[in-house]
Amino acid sequence: MKLIDLITAQSARLKQAGVSFGHGTTNAFDEAAWLVLFSLGLPLDALEERAQRELPADDQAKAEALVTKRIETRQPAAYLTKEAWLQNVPFYVDERTIVPRSFIAELLADAEGDGTLDAWLTDHTTHVLDLCTGNGSLAVIAAMAFPEVQVDAADLSQDALDVARINVDKHKLGTRIRLMQSDLLNAVRGPYDLILCNPPYVNSASMAALPAEYRAEPTLALAGGDDGMDLVRRILRDAPAHLNADGVLVLEIGNERWNFERAFPRAEVAWLPTSAGDDEVLLMTREALVKLARTTET
Repeated sequence: MKLIDLITAQSARLKQAGVSFGHGTTNAFDEAAWLVLFSLGLPLDALEERAQRELPADDQAKAEALVTKRIETRQPAAYLTKEAWLQNVPFYVDERTIVPRSFIAELLADAEGDGTLDAWLTDHTTHVLDLCTGNGSLAVIAAMAFPEVQVDAADLSQDALDVARINVDKHKLGTRIRLMQSDLLNAVRGPYDLILCNPPYVNSASMAALPAEYRAEPTLALAGGDDGMDLVRRILRDAPAHLNADGVLVLEIGNERWNFERAFPRAEVAWLPTSAGDDEVLLMTREALVKLARTTET
């Protein structure tokens, strides 16, 4: 069997089994290609060159076994391969953290070329916080995007920080990224010029309806309470004390814009464009955060 035929056959199996995607791929063919190439020890870009290559029976069996495991366990493919990619940067991942998929990564990558986020930063942007860092991917991408910046990466979960350490070391950024355990902003240092945060924000109804692949991830990293805003409320309340005068908060809320605007109707927010639209990631200045705190108190 040729490589392309094997991938096509495994794609059909994934589709027939009704697995859910969204942890690095969005469709059955891409997921099948990932799993088949990994099982054969081939890089992800090998398909075009080797598509017509005949495979021995042993290789076919290895690929089929891995796809079978994906179907039977409903684990995200990234947990099976122990690798995920974000903005073409490879990261180690396992069941201790969610699979990285933040749209903030797009904004950081664009900032290298004077993108949307760059317009909100200054020449004095030197200290960045990646809050709820998970496997450390945003901290790593931020350090790559801004070579002169020092990054703190904080998470409540020590398990997540252990995975983040693997990735910081993998990309040789140990001198520029400092990992710390913190319940949101309680134990961070600061003040920061930029706080990045992709917090748990999935509302209770959505949590109950998640496919098995998402339920395989740590609940701590996903669940945001009844309206998804439990942790966001704390972040917006506490962020001003940890930002410099010109500092900004970049916050990802996914599909929860309606709940965000209901919870914070007076918030002065800039919605940042991403590949998923203009309502996944927001930005608030310190001034806007302070103003929101005052209106909340009255």
